[in-house]
Amino acid sequence: MSHYSTSVQPLRDRFGRTIDYVRLSVTDRCDFRCVYCMAEDMTFLPRQQVLTLEEIARLARTFQSLGTQKIRLTGGEPLVRRDILELVEEIGSMGLRDFGITTNGNQLSTLADPLRRAGLKRLNISLDTLDSQRFKQITRTGHLKNVLAGIDAASEAGFEGIKLNVVIMRGRNDDEILDLVEFARRKQVDISFIEEMPLGTITEHDRSESFFSSDRVREQITSRHDLFPTMDNSGGPARYFRMSDSPIRVGFISPHSHNFCATCNRVRVTVEGRLLLCLGNEHSVDLRRVLRAYPESNDKLRETIIKAMELKPERHYFDTQGDVQILRFMNMTGG
Repeated sequence: MSHYSTSVQPLRDRFGRTIDYVRLSVTDRCDFRCVYCMAEDMTFLPRQQVLTLEEIARLARTFQSLGTQKIRLTGGEPLVRRDILELVEEIGSMGLRDFGITTNGNQLSTLADPLRRAGLKRLNISLDTLDSQRFKQITRTGHLKNVLAGIDAASEAGFEGIKLNVVIMRGRNDDEILDLVEFARRKQVDISFIEEMPLGTITEHDRSESFFSSDRVREQITSRHDLFPTMDNSGGPARYFRMSDSPIRVGFISPHSHNFCATCNRVRVTVEGRLLLCLGNEHSVDLRRVLRAYPESNDKLRETIIKAMELKPERHYFDTQGDVQILRFMNMTGG
């Protein structure tokens, strides 16, 4: 790896938004098969189509040279990628304002402490239920006890921020909203409730029937706890609230009911090196081709990323009728 530019020139799109948050998918593989994320019998990408860890590190450095302040590693499940700690160490040494991973928590019992020491600052841990039977149904292959042990290991490792991510589906886990909030309060970790996104064709449930809005989640929580809006901004799409008797934050990510596009500051790179300008559109640019055609310099890569900002749309158009506008599964984009 050579010739990294040090001049910072912030990325801006046509709508005047500064893009300073990048989500990098490091694998499409996962040790779970969650029903809203992928099909039960998935075909994964051949190795040569997947970015190498060195290529992902090059991307991270190039985005940083373009003003990126926040990087989040995603998957599939990022912690199943071999040598993930080397990549974390490399990105952890870049001096970013924020550096996190989104994980299902299954590998955290052993990896939480090494990840923290490698420079990772934040963890987002997916947890949709506290019922072990139900957990098995949603994840198809997971065991709740492993994830709960992982959350405890993460707390002990001393991360700056730990947040639970909950995808709420009507008739599936909407009866656990208050239990999940109590769990987060007890563990003193933040929690975000997410409306299910229509990505990838799934047959396991009907999305139009499972949709459960953030407003309805909030109603349930306020039946027990007063929620006060905060000006907190994690650099992502969540709106945060606090409670008077707990230090934790409760967030809502609402791609359907409260469109957050006006302040969108992020782009994603898939595991195949496609730069996605919007989760809800197919606009993308092939960065893998540029990485491999110009291995000695990142100039062309910078130029391609800057030019790609012209493709970033003003907003996404998700509907709640269960129609799939995007055919790729969540495991390709890392949420």
